[in-house]
Amino acid sequence: MLELSKNILTKVSFDRQLFQKELEKSIKWISKSEDLHSLKEWCMIEFGHLYPSVLKTVFYKK
Repeated sequence: MLELSKNILTKVSFDRQLFQKELEKSIKWISKSEDLHSLKEWCMIEFGHLYPSVLKTVFYKK
């Protein structure tokens, strides 16, 4: 699930709203906490410069 999420997020990264929607879905799909941590780290590296507010909003909602 982690690799599928990464693939989808890369493909939709051209649109901020779509990226946020898919990131929220990815977080719901991923059940293992270590996979969720890996997704967060990967997103910060890949998209931290592009969508810092989206990442902050989605990963720190709770």
